[in-house]
Formats: sequence, C-alpha cells, structure tokens
Amino acid sequence: MFIHRKQLQYHAKPDAPDPLFAKLLQEPLGGQWGEISVMMSYLWQGWSCRGPQKYRDMILDIGTEEIGHVEMLATMIARLLESSPVEAQENAAKDSAVGAILGGARIEDAIMAGMNPQHAIVAGSGPRPVDSAGNPWTAGYMTASGNLLADFRFNLTAESQGRLQVARLYNLTSDTGVRDMLSFLIARDTMHQNQWLAAIKELEEEGFDRTPVPANFPREMEMQDVSYLYIDASEGTSSKAGRWAKGPSPDGQGELSYEQIRPLAEDDGILGEADPRMYGTAAVPMPPAAAE
Repeated sequence: MFIHRKQLQYHAKPDAPDPLFAKLLQEPLGGQWGEISVMMSYLWQGWSCRGPQKYRDMILDIGTEEIGHVEMLATMIARLLESSPVEAQENAAKDSAVGAILGGARIEDAIMAGMNPQHAIVAGSGPRPVDSAGNPWTAGYMTASGNLLADFRFNLTAESQGRLQVARLYNLTSDTGVRDMLSFLIARDTMHQNQWLAAIKELEEEGFDRTPVPANFPREMEMQDVSYLYIDASEGTSSKAGRWAKGPSPDGQGELSYEQIRPLAEDDGILGEADPRMYGTAAVPMPPAAAE
C-alpha cells in the first residue's frame, strides 16, 4: 500500500525558469539510468523477492524512496517550465547555462531555441516520462530477475551511471536551486552505491548466493575447460598483464589462464538449405521460368 504525503523529500525550487535545462533534466527522470528506471526495478525486485525478508524490506525501502525522487525531478522540471517574473528575466538570460522562457516572450521562441516542444504541446509546461532526447521511457530499462545477486549488481551499475549523469548535469547549470536538489540526489546515489555493495557482500558471506551467478547451476554441465580461460580476441597482448588473466579466480574455484583466440571446434558456420516455405534465397539457382 502506498500513501502519498504532500511534501517532497527535499525541495525542488529553481532560482529561475529554464526550459532548455528542463529538457536536459529529463535524462535523470526518464532516461535509461534515470529515477523511473531504478524505481521500477527496485519495486519489481521487491515484489518478486523470495529470499530472506531483510533483503525484501531493504529493496522496497529504496524503491519507495525512488518514487519520491521521481516526484522531485518532475516538480523541478515543471517549475523550470514556468514563465519567469520580470525581475528574473535579466538574471536568467545572463546566468543560465541554457537560457530561460522570459515573461511575455513567445513560447515558440523558446521551442526554436531548443526547448523540448512536447513540454509545451503535449504536457502543457509539465514533465514527460521521456529522456533528454524525447525517447519514451520503456520497461526494457528495468531489471528484476528473481536472483538477488544478479539484480544487486545491476542496481550498483544503475546507481553508478545515475550519479555520473547527475554530476555532469550539476556542472551544466549555475542555478543554485537546481544545484541544491542535484546535490541531494548525488548524495543519495552515494548511499545507494554503498548499500548495494554491502548487500552483495552480505549475500555472498551468508551463503544465499555467490559467484558465478547462478551459483546453483550444476558445474558438471558447464564446459569447465574454458571456465577460467581469458581469451585475447584483439590485436596486441597488453591485456595479458591484467589480474583477470592469471592467478586464483575471484570466486575461489579455479585458476585463471591466458590464451589468444583460436577455433575450439570444427565448424565452418555454413547453414543448411532454407525451408522452401520461407521463400529465402536458395543455395543453387532456380530453374528457368517457363515460357508463356
């Protein structure tokens, strides 16, 4: 059950409207690594969690927090799309990295300058579930596999990419209000990266899962001759010096070795005849067409 409280987790108030930065801010909202993606991933992971309840509780804690982050970003984008008062016009024009809609100015001028036109045409000066290029958010961005270790590793990547993008956006604006909110989101991403690292370590230490994922796949069904073989498949041998090419494997179950790529099976890759019902190109010429 979710209950909405009419209060943001942290305030989302820009110094002045800025429709072009509102377009950029769509990335951490509706992009591949944005807040909608992590919100949906965490909620689905929690709802399908069959492991220890402490992990389910933790996943739903962060998933619910991310709903609030979606709300914060959506609110900030909407406020960046508001028309500015006369007093803010000159400062917005001078200080903003990407400009602003000025009070009394034509909205078509802002659109021509690079504003996301759907902010005006579709959303009526509101946010959209899209990225900064206008691509709609898709459920293909989320992950909920039922395997906690696999999911937690994905979550760590998502928080790393999200923090990276928000840090870049921080440097693309001089608006102190926007920077204040981004600073909060960057800090939460710091915590969430540490959270997933701790959860990954705890899962493995407690024996609920381990590397390689899935750990309960029968090893005798795996071609173990290449399980710990580093294959160099590009020009040069610099990669041979890496830890990944020698020594005990990180999972503690093998010894890493190095080899340049070579065929491991006799297979020329030639396909069989096409099914004639598929009307593909045959391997042999067709007979001449009958004369009319």
